[in-house]
Amino acid sequence: MQFTRATLVLENGSVYKGKAFGHVGEAGGEVVFNTSHTGYQEIITDPSYAGQMVVMTYPLIGNYGVNDTDGESCKIWASALIVREVSEIYSNFAATASLDDYLRESEVTGLAGIDTRKLVREIREKGAMRGFISTVDHNENSLRERAMNVPQMAGLDLVKKVSTSRSYTVECPDAKYHVVAFDYGIKRNILKMLHDAGCRVTVLNAKVPAEEVRKLKPDGVFLSNGPGDPFAVTYAIDTIRDLVRQDNRDGQLPVFGICLGHQLLSLAFGARTYKLKFGHHGSNHPVKYLSTRSIEITSQNHGFAVEMESLPEELELTHLNLYDNTVEGVRHRELPCFSVQYHPEAAPGPHDSHYLFNLFAEMMDR
Repeated sequence: MQFTRATLVLENGSVYKGKAFGHVGEAGGEVVFNTSHTGYQEIITDPSYAGQMVVMTYPLIGNYGVNDTDGESCKIWASALIVREVSEIYSNFAATASLDDYLRESEVTGLAGIDTRKLVREIREKGAMRGFISTVDHNENSLRERAMNVPQMAGLDLVKKVSTSRSYTVECPDAKYHVVAFDYGIKRNILKMLHDAGCRVTVLNAKVPAEEVRKLKPDGVFLSNGPGDPFAVTYAIDTIRDLVRQDNRDGQLPVFGICLGHQLLSLAFGARTYKLKFGHHGSNHPVKYLSTRSIEITSQNHGFAVEMESLPEELELTHLNLYDNTVEGVRHRELPCFSVQYHPEAAPGPHDSHYLFNLFAEMMDR
């Protein structure tokens, strides 16, 4: 593995010098950290990471390589991958390439050899910041200026960048339900979970209007995960509001949202969202399901959250984050609409929350 000197500078002027792997070049984005021990291929191919550079807190990354089945989309969406040490060897029965080769072929820059503990501590104390990595420009003032020119995540609509350009259908033999899924950055494992729950899924671009959804006569609507600021995705909020307000007068259209979809559904009912200090990114976050008082260990990836105090009377809090008491789930008190902030499909992560897809199916049965 050939290494090239690389420099990361944050918008506050902090400098981290290491070595590049993968694509030798430059990258900019909001720097966030993920606490998962494994699952780096799923993480960097999650469209929710568009516009972000991901720091892995686990110190050794790449030791099991990559394969043809673990990608959560057709490409790497993270702007860069930052690690303490990248393994120069990999061993796994399913592996088809090294992480280094994977990033190089995708023209995505990796940064290794820095003190990721220091970087993560800085993000936790000061909040997520924009950064810029370069293998050709090592002038710290120049790199800081380039970091400052990276668009701020607050107010940024990235859904239009990641959403499918054309509609498509995921077939399911003997399907019991037809679900329309809005693609705000949907992951493959979500489609698999819906398939396993007996759903034929029609995946739509995020800007498809409500009247087109009605023509498809679905049994339910799914609102996917995605990147960026939910408040900026006004067209999605308007469409959801149209669907839940008009089509649910008789309670006939179940709606299930996750992550960005959860935030958009909450906004459609009048709640507010805000940017978290450093977000929730990892596969070990405890969430309390209030109706059963059970604790789920969940997979999370979001930088925004629904403001607890802004929840309208018609929305009931169903799930609570036990790290910081943020909103992790809501449901409508009368209409068949519910959502969760975390990722019940995981990938990577535990399977504690797979039951939510069955709840959605039961809601469509009713």
